[in-house]
Amino acid sequence: MPAGKLHLVPLGGLGEFGMNCMAVRWGEDIIVIDAGLMFPESELLGVDIVVPDITYLVQHREKVRGIVLTHGHEDHIGGLPWILSELNVPVFGTEFTLALVENKLDEHELLEDADLREIRAGTRFTLGPFTIHPIQVTHSLVDCVALAIHTPLGVVIHTGDFKVDPTPTDNRLFDLHTFAEYGKDGDVLALLQDSTNAERRGYTPSERAVRGRFDEIFARAERRLFISCFSSSIHRVKLTMDLAREYRRKVALVGRSISEAADIALDLGYFDVPEGMLIHPGQIKDFPPQQVCVLISGTQGEPMSALSRAAVDNHKHAKIERGDTVVLSSRIIPGNEKGIYRMIDHLFRREADVIYEDGSMPPVHVSGHASQEELKLIMNLVKPRYFIPIHGEYRQLRIHADLARGMHGAVGQVLMMESGDVLEFDELGARKVEKVPVGRICIDSGSRGEVVEDLVIKDRRHLSEDGFVLPIIAINKLTGTVESIPEIVMRGFAAGSENGFLHEARRLITATLENSTAEEKADYGVIKEKVRADLKRFIAKTTSRRPLIMPVILEI
Repeated sequence: MPAGKLHLVPLGGLGEFGMNCMAVRWGEDIIVIDAGLMFPESELLGVDIVVPDITYLVQHREKVRGIVLTHGHEDHIGGLPWILSELNVPVFGTEFTLALVENKLDEHELLEDADLREIRAGTRFTLGPFTIHPIQVTHSLVDCVALAIHTPLGVVIHTGDFKVDPTPTDNRLFDLHTFAEYGKDGDVLALLQDSTNAERRGYTPSERAVRGRFDEIFARAERRLFISCFSSSIHRVKLTMDLAREYRRKVALVGRSISEAADIALDLGYFDVPEGMLIHPGQIKDFPPQQVCVLISGTQGEPMSALSRAAVDNHKHAKIERGDTVVLSSRIIPGNEKGIYRMIDHLFRREADVIYEDGSMPPVHVSGHASQEELKLIMNLVKPRYFIPIHGEYRQLRIHADLARGMHGAVGQVLMMESGDVLEFDELGARKVEKVPVGRICIDSGSRGEVVEDLVIKDRRHLSEDGFVLPIIAINKLTGTVESIPEIVMRGFAAGSENGFLHEARRLITATLENSTAEEKADYGVIKEKVRADLKRFIAKTTSRRPLIMPVILEI
């Protein structure tokens, strides 16, 4: 075994949902697997997306050989614009994944300088000391791969997101044979496996399981049919197109994300559409309701999505009327429950027939992630010396680790990691050696420049909870005297008896100014701080609240 140390460094995605990013290092060479984003929790006020802190990669920028993508979901590619603006390194991905990446980089004006390189399942390529073997897997998206990374110490298999679907709709089968070959060779150092569904017993149903329910919905729908799914769920888009053709319905694509994804899938031949079947959203009203099917984006109740606007009758083309059928063919992402159920309520108000995932069979949605029996199957086939659960919140990682510990004879040592841990392998074994700086970078309004610091989020939370108080003081710049009674503006701050509070606050500010020396009055920074400190004490004492206080000095 060669002397040297192999490091696995998760920069996101372990102990959190989304933001998947993993660095693999041998000596002077680093490769990065995936570059995802996560959508913010409600307490990150005004933040649109969250991307991983890549300080570790920036510190070692000359060692980074490239970013290898497992598939095209946002939690695996969404952080690329921000990472590539810091580190312009080659990006490797399958044909469909790179098509999604191109759109994203074009939007951020980074496409011209990007170095995108296509990879194919089964075709190996080399990056520094690493030989990478992409392996075909099945997921809710098309063209997904796991990665077998050949290192000087052995093979590290990173599954990406997967489920073992024996009957995928695109007929590209999960390559169980290659996983078994690696296990047979006995050279698998570590297996890094998707934990998203580690809590779910049994097997995840095949994508084809949805067809029975969709068939029934198409047969029963008497008027317009609105179907909403994740825009990247090409399997589901293809199924809708096939059934629309069978039931002689025209199809309109409403919403930017679903239109872009369907265009890419059409260009790459994932499905074909007879001439005249696709119509422009503006033509929906021109056809009898029973002849129209609308694929519409917005399954998660996003406020400005096409479906949310249609639900409140505020969309230019998508008008949902009494007797129309609306199908939500997706899972509820944790944290989005309120927005989704509010949207469903509005759809019921439109007197539509609303069908969503309620546990009934056959299902209207199936997961794209492996359940416990599939996870155990891969462990049994691969027989890794070390097993590391990845992609999931801490409870999911822990349950997955416990599952692996029960696989006697198939799995060697089970190691738990979280984002920022450094796992070191050498000829003596494996151990956690240190932590690297990790965290989240909050982005406003989707532009690369709008990074929101923690202080800004703290201020937003402060404002949302206690409001602000703005004392305005007019001072004569020649004499230093206060020209009028201080004015106080309040927003989001309830002071009980407002008139009494304002009178006392003005009196306090006047007293503070009178007790200040001429020198202090000439220094507006000092005066502002004195007013702020006195007013803060007064408000805390009288109301037990802590609004943001921002004194303003007007020179007259």
